[in-house]
Amino acid sequence: MSLAIELPHGPLMIDIVGPELTDIDRQRLSHPRVGGLILFARNYASPEQLSNLTAEVHALRSPRLLIAIDHEGGRVQRCRDGFTRLPAMRRLGDLWERDPKWALTLARDIGFVLAGELRLCGVDLSFTPVLDLDWGRSGVIGDRAFHHDPRVVVLLAGQLIDGLRAAGMSACGKHFPGHGWAEADSHIAIPVDDRDLTEIERDMWPFRELPLDAVMPAHVIYPRVDSSPAGFSPVWLARLRDELGFEGVIFSDDLSMQGASVAGGIVGRAAAAWNVGCDMLLVCNAPDQVDQVLESWQPDFEARRSARVACLLPTSDVSGIKNDPRYLAGVKAAARLV
Repeated sequence: MSLAIELPHGPLMIDIVGPELTDIDRQRLSHPRVGGLILFARNYASPEQLSNLTAEVHALRSPRLLIAIDHEGGRVQRCRDGFTRLPAMRRLGDLWERDPKWALTLARDIGFVLAGELRLCGVDLSFTPVLDLDWGRSGVIGDRAFHHDPRVVVLLAGQLIDGLRAAGMSACGKHFPGHGWAEADSHIAIPVDDRDLTEIERDMWPFRELPLDAVMPAHVIYPRVDSSPAGFSPVWLARLRDELGFEGVIFSDDLSMQGASVAGGIVGRAAAAWNVGCDMLLVCNAPDQVDQVLESWQPDFEARRSARVACLLPTSDVSGIKNDPRYLAGVKAAARLV
C-alpha cells in the first residue's frame, strides 16, 4: 500500500465524474493547490460504495483532503437510498408556528442524523445550514429556508448546528449576506438585490448571531453596497471578518456558476475570490476548467488559510452512532416531516 503524500490543504475544492476514482481524479486530487473534494448525487450509489470512495480519497494525502457535500434535506439531499430522507428545513419552520419547543428538539435531532450518517460514510462536511430568509421571492432558495423571521432562523438553525456538532461535524452557513430577496438563480443568471445596507441587515442577523465554522457568500450583487457579487467583494468579506468577527473558513460558491461570470474566466474568478479573502474555492462540474486553474493559477501558499481548512476535519468516533438515542429520535422526527 502506497503512503499518503504529505501536503497541506490547497485552496481548491474540486469534484469527480463518477462513483469511483479514475487515474485523472487521483492526479488532480494530489495536486498541491487542491485541498478538498465536493461530492454530488452522481458520486453516490450506496453507503458501502460511498465509504469505499471516501476512504480512498482520504488515503491519498496527509493531512487528508476535506470531503464535503450539499446535503441539506428536502430537494437538496445528494445521498438518498440507504440514508434517512431528511425534510426541507421549511418543515421545521412550519412546525415552529404550531409548536416551537418541539420544532427546536426536532431540529437538533435531525442535525444529528444528517451529520452522523454522512460521517459514517467518511464525509467530513455538509454545506449546511441555509440561513437565507424566506421573502417569498427566490425559487432557488424556497423551502430550503427555515423561515422568514431571522429570529426563528437563528433558533432553529442553532439547534440544527448543535446536532451537527454533537455528531462531530462543523457548520457552514450560506449564503452570506442573504440570497432570499434576489429572485434570479445564480446557477444560470447573475442575481441582483437592490436593497440598501439597512434593509440587508435583517438578512445578516443569522450570520451575526450563530456560531459558524464556515461561511459561503452568495453569488449575488448588492449594487447599493458594492458592484461585485459578495464572494468577490472586499467590502462584504471585510464586513464578515471585521464587523461580524468571523474567524472560520470562507468558501466561495461554485466558480463555474453563471453568477460568478462577472469576474471573467475561470482563472480570473479563482484569483478574484482568493484575493478578496475566500479560503477555499469551489470549481464544480467543469473538469476542463479545473485543469485550467491548476495549470495557470499560482497563488502564494498561506499557512493560516490552509490551517483554517484543516480545522474542519472531524476527529470524533461515530461507529456506534446508529444506536444513539439522538439518532433514533432524529430518524423518527425526519419521517414525521418529509
